[in-house]
Amino acid sequence: MSNLEFPIWEVFIRSKNGLEHRHVGSLHATDSVMAMENARDVYTRREEGVSIWVVESKNITASNPENQGELFEPAKDKAYRHPTFYELPIELKHM
Repeated sequence: MSNLEFPIWEVFIRSKNGLEHRHVGSLHATDSVMAMENARDVYTRREEGVSIWVVESKNITASNPENQGELFEPAKDKAYRHPTFYELPIELKHM
């Protein structure tokens, strides 16, 4: 089996000074153990990470850019999401 026949895994790393994991790249691996080891070797060589996530690409569901209008359009029927009816104190000048 060639490397191109292995599943693709997406790699996310949390840095020492970060609170969230960030996507850093992709790699081919036969399973999650191999993906984790390869991710460690490739993406944390300089000890910049404290946590690694690997996710097989086929398990990721992504939005379609063609549907961005209906997906990201604000919900006009949910007024509570827009705090336009709150009285703000005068001390909050730049809100």
